Amino acid sequence: MGKKHTNDSFQSGTNDGSDGRGEQDQHQREQDTSAPTPSERLPTLDERNISVLRRVGNEWRRFSGNPEVWRDALPVDPSLGTYPDHAEIRPTRFGRFVRVFLQSEPPTVEATSAAEVPPSLLGRIGYYLKRIVLGAPLKSSAIVHERMRKLVALAVLSADALSSVAYGPEAILAILVLGGSAALTYTPPIAAVIAFLMLTVGLSYRQTIRAYPHGGGSYIVASDNLGHVPGLVAAAGLLTDYILTVAVSVSSGIAAITSAIPSLAQAIVPLGVGVIVVLLAGNLRGVRQAGVIFAAPTYAFIFAIFTLVIVGLSQAAGRGFHPIPPPPLPAMEAVSVLLLLRAFASGSTAMTGIEAISNAVPAFQPVEWRNARTTLTWMVGLLIALFVGTITLIHLYGVVPNAHETILSQLAHRSFDSGFMYAFTQAATAAILLMAANTAYNDFPRVLFLLARDRYAPRTFLRMGDRLAFSNGIILLSVIATVIYVVFGGKTDLLIPLYAVGVFLAFTLSQAGMVVHWWRLRDAHWRRSLFFNAIGCLLSAIVFLTAGLTKFTEGAWVALLTIGLFILVAMRIRRHYDLAAQALALQAGVIEVPQPQRLPALVSGVEAGLAEAEETPEEIHHLVIVLVASLDRASMRALAYAASLQQPVLVLHLSSTEEDAKRFRDYWHLWGDHLPLAVIVSPYRAIVAPIVKYIEVLHWQRPDLTVTVILPEIVVRHWWHRILHGQTASQLRHALRPLPKIVVTTIPFHLPD
Repeated sequence: MGKKHTNDSFQSGTNDGSDGRGEQDQHQREQDTSAPTPSERLPTLDERNISVLRRVGNEWRRFSGNPEVWRDALPVDPSLGTYPDHAEIRPTRFGRFVRVFLQSEPPTVEATSAAEVPPSLLGRIGYYLKRIVLGAPLKSSAIVHERMRKLVALAVLSADALSSVAYGPEAILAILVLGGSAALTYTPPIAAVIAFLMLTVGLSYRQTIRAYPHGGGSYIVASDNLGHVPGLVAAAGLLTDYILTVAVSVSSGIAAITSAIPSLAQAIVPLGVGVIVVLLAGNLRGVRQAGVIFAAPTYAFIFAIFTLVIVGLSQAAGRGFHPIPPPPLPAMEAVSVLLLLRAFASGSTAMTGIEAISNAVPAFQPVEWRNARTTLTWMVGLLIALFVGTITLIHLYGVVPNAHETILSQLAHRSFDSGFMYAFTQAATAAILLMAANTAYNDFPRVLFLLARDRYAPRTFLRMGDRLAFSNGIILLSVIATVIYVVFGGKTDLLIPLYAVGVFLAFTLSQAGMVVHWWRLRDAHWRRSLFFNAIGCLLSAIVFLTAGLTKFTEGAWVALLTIGLFILVAMRIRRHYDLAAQALALQAGVIEVPQPQRLPALVSGVEAGLAEAEETPEEIHHLVIVLVASLDRASMRALAYAASLQQPVLVLHLSSTEEDAKRFRDYWHLWGDHLPLAVIVSPYRAIVAPIVKYIEVLHWQRPDLTVTVILPEIVVRHWWHRILHGQTASQLRHALRPLPKIVVTTIPFHLPD
């Protein structure tokens, strides 16, 4: 047996699957695949759990007595009545407190946005820096306004795909030059096959958006149609791809800068890390703001490359479109099928990012699916045009890879010399390559959200931050990408072999899932849709197998190993959450209930202001506050313990939305409404601050009371399970400790090994 570790059960709006719906993933997915919510949602109980909740309430009714007795015994007004002046409440060391006010009956209060500035100097500095960088917190209801227009979405979600024009053609040539000058003649045919693959996969994802109008990335499609394990494989491939997208995009952008300014070549690592920090800060500000900030580089790049292609073709027309022969190159190896397949696999990295729009359908303004399909069509059209145009210029100008200058830089020099347009092209290329990582910042946290919703990742990835962005996922992506970038020294050529494997594995599983979907559904035009998805699946599988085999020893094995380890960890996480759900699920007949006794008469008329002056038992007057997130066994044990003390009890619940608050009140009434309940609605998703402020105001009403705060707390057996549960209980203990006459008690609930 391992050492036991504690984690809290009290979370905003949900618990660890305690509604016992481990077998209902498909039903849950049907409910939740619209837009991600700003916080963890209170689970919706099915008929079986509602029946159990009623039976548990009936057991309580036999022992707990008349609910009105408990309400009459309350020595405070749970609706807060009048709110005290700020000066009347003793300040605490906890920084982010908010005011609360009466909203409705039964007693419900809502936390406002008026966050107080921490009293310490360091606290104030940190507070103001955070507000300057991130801006003011947004209400949960503002998520509707944080959607992207098509013009913004095209720039943000297409940056990854379009930026690949800067390194995809070069990746083809980097392999073909090994076969000497003769091998370069295969560049146009290989590029034509890749362009056809772009078109096919793009059409396939249009079908995916039609079938999954609320968002249908590879994880959802593969899970729904192929099973949980293929879904996890697809998710692992996507997450690997998004991490490498950040590292490769940043390294390629820095390479474009050093091609124009060679003196910066020695500083590529600190420059790249600085770019990732800027991306982190920009995306923490929220999806819409990040889109506005990072949209300009995409359109600048589109303009620059189209201008480059037009000018280059005009110059070629003057010589009758006769190609300039490339410089003579010695053959390092024979031109073989294997060499051509390697070049094809390397060039196929130009397709990364095509799935981004299908993943991010909920991020669009209504009508989401229609706007997403339109944006996808424009993205695929632009990608093919830019890619084919660049390959055409490479063929006409006879350029080859250069260790000191990128292919695009060479083309820009040929077309624009060294004038303004050359500088503009290089700047636009560097900017879009650096900002292409923003696509990953949109989709990586979203995939983690979906995994956490299905209990394959820690539930902390369900929550949105102050600016309605998935802050935890964004921070994790930045940290991992920074480590990879630093370890590989910012070298693009070392990262490319790891790149295509994960994304084409996800493409293959997604398209295979869509083939199964259309075969099962067989609605109007299902044969046409199945055909497109089948072709996309076949071509994606060819690229995946080619990349995996030809680049296995170059680093593809790292990506494959990472995917395997991810699946293993995800399955272990799911197993732990399933065991927690079974242990916490309500079961009639095994719930602890209080013993029937009469409530003691309250002593009134005690002089206020005698804080902590009680020296004999009869001088102590109690109020017990029980914090409950959901009605599971851990919460029932805490309620039973509180009621057994035979002191006035108030149950406190916090929700992030009024919808969740209403649902909890409905479940509370189904249970029997045996104890007084107050609900806090926290639209800014804060948990600790509103609870502490509420308790502080209650204590202001009756300073003579000793308030005992009871928290249900999950106890896990292994330290690594702690990251799978929140830390709200420890945060509340720390925040309440400075308040006088506040006692914090935790009721442990031990999870099985």
